[in-house]
Amino acid sequence: MPIATINGIPLNYQVKGTGDLVVLIMGTGSPGRVWDLHQVPALVKAGYRVATFDNRGIAPSGESLAGITIEDMVRDVAGLIELLGGPAYVVGTSMGSRVAQELALTRPALVRKAVFLAGHARMDQFQLTLTEGERQLYDSGVELPSKYRAAITAVMNLSPASLVDQNTARDWLDVFEFSSGKVSPGVRAQLGMDREFDRRVAYREVKVPCLAVGFADDRMIPAYLSRELAAAIPNARYEEIPDAGHYGYLERPEAVNKVVLNFLAD
Repeated sequence: MPIATINGIPLNYQVKGTGDLVVLIMGTGSPGRVWDLHQVPALVKAGYRVATFDNRGIAPSGESLAGITIEDMVRDVAGLIELLGGPAYVVGTSMGSRVAQELALTRPALVRKAVFLAGHARMDQFQLTLTEGERQLYDSGVELPSKYRAAITAVMNLSPASLVDQNTARDWLDVFEFSSGKVSPGVRAQLGMDREFDRRVAYREVKVPCLAVGFADDRMIPAYLSRELAAAIPNARYEEIPDAGHYGYLERPEAVNKVVLNFLAD
């Protein structure tokens, strides 16, 4: 993957396919290559040029250990789109949706359409408490046993529908158990971003076409927050994916890809 200096930091990115540009923005703690499992192949097959990248905080992009703001991340994506010759269709998930939302608001000339997977205009008390707990856990130096960490990750990010079948549950738990459980300093910087925001009034000014996608069984960003986001944005559409948790784009990729592709092509 090439690395370009964008907005004052090295940004690790890759581009696949040809056609209109689509930029995919990942959520907290995850590298851009996660999109390669399902979304990049589907978008390339549909005739798009697809860019993925590692957000600041995820090496080898700049880790920004002094702190990260949402404004930093919006400028990063804006710079990448300008580098690649936008405007672009923009798709984000979770924290990446928040970045895409702010980009659509502040730099509409760069955005053809925007899709927000597990998007949200605010966080409720549960998310605020959870994020503070994650920060305290990292700062304490405690490392959870791998099996316990795998179980917690599954419960928080998957639908119960993915855990009913014994073989499917075992596959997911194995992935979570053997993936790295250590939070890097860069991810800690991402966790330090402001979570006490409410952008419902601000998003009334979004003019670009938007789609908010909620995951019916999402515990991290409950679907009602994604519906609320769609209601705040004039003429935004809302779709809800059943039997999907926070990792709905991995659990139900065919369903997610279908609603995204239909929206981009409409």
